[in-house]
Amino acid sequence: MRIVVFCHSLVSDWNHGNAHFLRGVTAELLERGHDVRVFEPLDGWSRANLVVEEGPEAIDDVRRAFPWLRSTSYDPAEADVPGMTEGADLVLVHEWNEPGLVAAVGRHRAAGGYRLLFHDTHHRAATRPDEMARFDLGHYDGVLAFGEVIRQRYLKHGWAERAWTWHEAADVRTFRPLEGVGRRGDLVWIGNWGDGERTRELHEFLIEPVRRLGLRAQVYGVRYPEAAREELRRAGIAYGGWRANHRAPSAFAAHGATVHVPRRPYVEALPGIPTIRPFEALACGIPLVSAPWDDVEDLFRPGQDFLVGSTGKEVQRHLDDVLHDPELAASLRRSGLETVLARHTCAHRVDELLAVAGELGLEQGGAGDG
Repeated sequence: MRIVVFCHSLVSDWNHGNAHFLRGVTAELLERGHDVRVFEPLDGWSRANLVVEEGPEAIDDVRRAFPWLRSTSYDPAEADVPGMTEGADLVLVHEWNEPGLVAAVGRHRAAGGYRLLFHDTHHRAATRPDEMARFDLGHYDGVLAFGEVIRQRYLKHGWAERAWTWHEAADVRTFRPLEGVGRRGDLVWIGNWGDGERTRELHEFLIEPVRRLGLRAQVYGVRYPEAAREELRRAGIAYGGWRANHRAPSAFAAHGATVHVPRRPYVEALPGIPTIRPFEALACGIPLVSAPWDDVEDLFRPGQDFLVGSTGKEVQRHLDDVLHDPELAASLRRSGLETVLARHTCAHRVDELLAVAGELGLEQGGAGDG
């Protein structure tokens, strides 16, 4: 099939975790022989911030890491939707596109010629439904929602007639255990400070446990205000700024444990959606200790794939156990990796995507078969 993807960015993952999953899905589709074309706006904020903060060489580094990666930049004010979708069998439009582009693709789709899906990977459908109501999905064949609760929202509000749950997953080409990496510290956390959505939680489940245990800890991410950096310094936590996502596995391999601190909207409004970070950490074989979240969709085996602490002190106790009990750490590594490889790789998600395509009447062959 020829598959066209409209996304915010495939090149930049600066404060843009969706790029992780989209890269993995694109790579898997290409490996299976599909013709995949990706379009991203020229003025995307993720790519612009990456270049400002890290320089154009950061883009070069990404292209070296993913030599297959091809995305075409376009001017949103002059988007040639007919040209970009020419010959397409299936078109995916990610929700970090402007409503005007979403509507323009829908209007073009109304003339027929391809199947069209909207891809939602954010909590706005539950927390800011007025924003999602701006998207005109009248000519879309359905929605791919990254959790069951989001899928149900689309149906409940009448935003779409059909919707499928399509969780994110780990790109195991990139995220895998690395051997021979020297241990540099006890704990690493990779994540963005972000919009006040988990400031309290980061203090309780990350900063304070590290401070009380006196761990050698490293944090990577963007959008850390000076007050947050000062908090890290006082706790003895090194702050490394932005780290390219393809370099996360080496950071995991150099530390004894990591934590998962979900943003408040996911805990309160989106049970069952862990975001992509736990998938990637478990794929790398690092022991994971999580703050509370409700795995209502049974994605993992809490207590076996990772440990859960209901309070900061419980997280602290779990971290202490993991870092001082080699058998416990090894068991968590094995179990977490086993679950990801069995259920949560980008290959699994491509299988699911092709099954949806089949429901929509598309054949599942490679390039030239659509």
